[in-house]
Amino acid sequence: MAQRPPSAAVLVLHGGRESGTEPPPAGVLNLPGVRMRPFVRAVVRTARAAGEDVLVRQVRYAHRGWNGVRADPFHDAVAALDALRREAGEELPVVLLGHSMGARAALRAAGHPLVRGVVGLAPWCPPGDPVTQLAGRDVVLVHSNRDRMTSPQATQSLTARARRAGARSCMVTVRGGDHAMIRRSAAWHRLTTVLVAGLLGSGSLPGPVGEALALPPTAEATEGTLDLDADLDLGRGPGPFRDRTGAPR
Repeated sequence: MAQRPPSAAVLVLHGGRESGTEPPPAGVLNLPGVRMRPFVRAVVRTARAAGEDVLVRQVRYAHRGWNGVRADPFHDAVAALDALRREAGEELPVVLLGHSMGARAALRAAGHPLVRGVVGLAPWCPPGDPVTQLAGRDVVLVHSNRDRMTSPQATQSLTARARRAGARSCMVTVRGGDHAMIRRSAAWHRLTTVLVAGLLGSGSLPGPVGEALALPPTAEATEGTLDLDADLDLGRGPGPFRDRTGAPR
């Protein structure tokens, strides 16, 4: 019996370093890779629950760092997308899910023909990075207001630049989170799975996210910035995302 082709794919890109030409450590020693495993499991569970045949793959980096103009993880992401195209065809819709350096690579690789959207977690968004490749894509960037490794202000600025370049973009702020997404981890995981499913079309985006993505190109950065607790209801009861004790997380 022939196997049904996948309906979509999620390509996961973990974080890294600003520079480093050595390969990432293997297995559990690759802490940025380990940090993304709960997100991979959550996305897989959500896809299965929806009855969707979604491929979930992780990009393997040849080098540990971005390495300036070399932009090594970007090229690794493009190679992984090309491999998906050879495997599953030209029409496979792909959402890129990246954290930190991986989110930067995802944003740069979003011009690939397979890519429909990007979910960037605590993204590294240097002011001079290009945005024209994001035209026609859905881009949702999630950042803690307390991140000290990458700049939430730079993320907010990129969403506005991307919108002017023809992207549908917005930012969600996770109050009290951190760069490693350990604080309020349940909220990070839940929000990410909802966003990925929504961009793939296997679920619904939260209403405020859909409205923010539909803003005109002239909208200010602040107009496309949402607060997780104040603006979004992710299905865990009324009001902000809550933990089992009922306290906002």
